[in-house]
Amino acid sequence: MSFEQHPPGSPAQPPTRVILEQPGGWSRWSTRIAWLIAGISFLSAVGSAAAFSQYFQRDARVVEKYHSLSQFAADKVAIVSVTGAIMGGDGFARAQLDHVEEDPAVKAIVLRVDSPGGTVSGSDEIHHRLTKLVKDREIPVVVSMGGLAASGGYYVAMANGGRDDVIFAEPATLTGSIGVIIPHFDFSEALGRIDVRDDSIASGPLKEMLSPTKQRSPELAEKERAVLQSLVDGMFIRFKEIVKQGRPKLDDAAVAAVATGQIFTAEQAKEAGLVDRIGFLEDAIDRAVEMAGLDEQKARVVKYTRPKGLLDEVLGGQSAGARVSFASFAELATPRAWYLCSWWPALVRAE
Repeated sequence: MSFEQHPPGSPAQPPTRVILEQPGGWSRWSTRIAWLIAGISFLSAVGSAAAFSQYFQRDARVVEKYHSLSQFAADKVAIVSVTGAIMGGDGFARAQLDHVEEDPAVKAIVLRVDSPGGTVSGSDEIHHRLTKLVKDREIPVVVSMGGLAASGGYYVAMANGGRDDVIFAEPATLTGSIGVIIPHFDFSEALGRIDVRDDSIASGPLKEMLSPTKQRSPELAEKERAVLQSLVDGMFIRFKEIVKQGRPKLDDAAVAAVATGQIFTAEQAKEAGLVDRIGFLEDAIDRAVEMAGLDEQKARVVKYTRPKGLLDEVLGGQSAGARVSFASFAELATPRAWYLCSWWPALVRAE
């Protein structure tokens, strides 16, 4: 490359264009190869997302985890857990059922019950939602009872479609406790000893039913008890009807014989017709696979857990467990009917 000098006053020459040649054409080829790799990677990612979309989480309230059988099979058997006191509402049991409802890959349900029961409305809600899900999806339900499946826990176990050989109790399971209770405590005399009197204003005498601090005349106490007993009797009739739907082989006399509020061992429950087999969770899974017409080599068993937050990590995952809380005491002050195997229901919280 050279630069020419022009004498002053001479006409200006057009600028000289300089072209520098690149040694070789590798840069062009490397760019093309990079775009080609990027395109292949994108197509591969899209294909993988389509093939394994069933592994992605759809519901932020639950986390699906592999449990057993074939880890990469498409067809699923879902373990739905009902653990702790059943309070109803938007609880974890509801979240699991919603997740199953939205997952077409689930071909059978194993209902894992380890619960003393809970509120009448909460137990009935889970039973209703599970019954509807099974009917709409036409999938079998097999029940696996843990250490305790009593009262409301047994109530939800009746959402099995009335099929044969579908309720499994572990050898150490306690079940039964078919009955209704409305807890009531009377502290009025104790308050009188410390010169404290309940002077609440109510629209009528029955508005203060179940108040633990209100003194009552014998006539009013008798009237209250009659009203409450009629409520309990009505809910008890429904409980027995639910049992007959879930255990169609039991006639009225057989149901009446077990619906005394009594707790039964697994062997006693089997003899009374309340359960079908003595077995563990794995036995219930095998039965669910069989009922769904699946192959163990082509079925994946999944279970659901709660998402863990920072507090769970710090406390070792116990923050969502059973605990005594302000809400528990609020429940104690709220008149409720319970399908529950416990003498002090409101201090037990669902997991």
